[in-house]
Amino acid sequence: MKVVTFEDIKALGIGPLTCLDWVQTAIARKREALLPPKISLKPFDGVFCNVMPSMLPHDQMGLTGGVKIVTRYPNREPSLESRLLLMNAQTGEFLALMDATWITTMRTGAVAAHSIMLFGKDDFSVIGMMGLGNTARATLNVLAAAMPDRKFTVKLLRYKNQHELFIERFASYKNLAFSVVDTAEDMVKGSHVVVSGATYLPKDICEDRCFDKGVLVVPIHTLGFTNCDLFFDKVFADDTGHVCHFKNYDKFKKFAEVCDVVNGIIPGRESQEERILAYNIGISLHDINFAANIFMMLNHDTLPDIDMHDPIEKFWA
Repeated sequence: MKVVTFEDIKALGIGPLTCLDWVQTAIARKREALLPPKISLKPFDGVFCNVMPSMLPHDQMGLTGGVKIVTRYPNREPSLESRLLLMNAQTGEFLALMDATWITTMRTGAVAAHSIMLFGKDDFSVIGMMGLGNTARATLNVLAAAMPDRKFTVKLLRYKNQHELFIERFASYKNLAFSVVDTAEDMVKGSHVVVSGATYLPKDICEDRCFDKGVLVVPIHTLGFTNCDLFFDKVFADDTGHVCHFKNYDKFKKFAEVCDVVNGIIPGRESQEERILAYNIGISLHDINFAANIFMMLNHDTLPDIDMHDPIEKFWA
């Protein structure tokens, strides 16, 4: 079993459009995968440990599976950290123990950007953003790369010095202009798309009246917008099993999975006035797909091995 580090993955120089392509493929083939809902353990306030297994449909590596564990500890830097165990699901061979911090961030950003392009109203150009960490950076990175000819005005919710670092990160992007606001209400009002990368929000961020007709809301970590569940026209998610326990699930006006929109089974946005909510919970299908693609790109001769000294006899106890 190989060991794949964060630096091994970063050294590959995988671009945002490749991330988007991998996400699009996984979403389109989601119905072919084995995907139980994640297990989420929350031992303390603001802390979580999510365990996320899945098996992909047959691809270049055959039947590929794995499990990812992602944790959030607010006093750690960065607060989100993940590991992934990749396996050959046909033989049961464990292929690699991989750092999944890069994978988690980039696949989550690519999924959010995919939803923005899929469900945003025509010519959307004003984006409100809060929770300006790595995932929000990944989202804007993919979106700006995928739509280089569109000019975006990005309204950032001020928090510590994160808005300043965020603007600095994207200073060279010609299609992005930034402004900074002091309240969530100002961030939401007038925005065509609202994106939240906040990993902890104890309550909803603003009242119903703040959300204009035609707005798309993408709460990456599903927090802060439960009031929208009750009056938005449509709700989309990456997997029903991951949202059916939401307290307002039975009150959604219309609900569907993103994969069914991508495959033309159900319509997505049908008017420029529909308010749409995209709950991309984050499914391990995307992580395992990323990991499988990355594993094929790596030079295995340069990667260290882990030998668990497994028993070689059927009866060993």
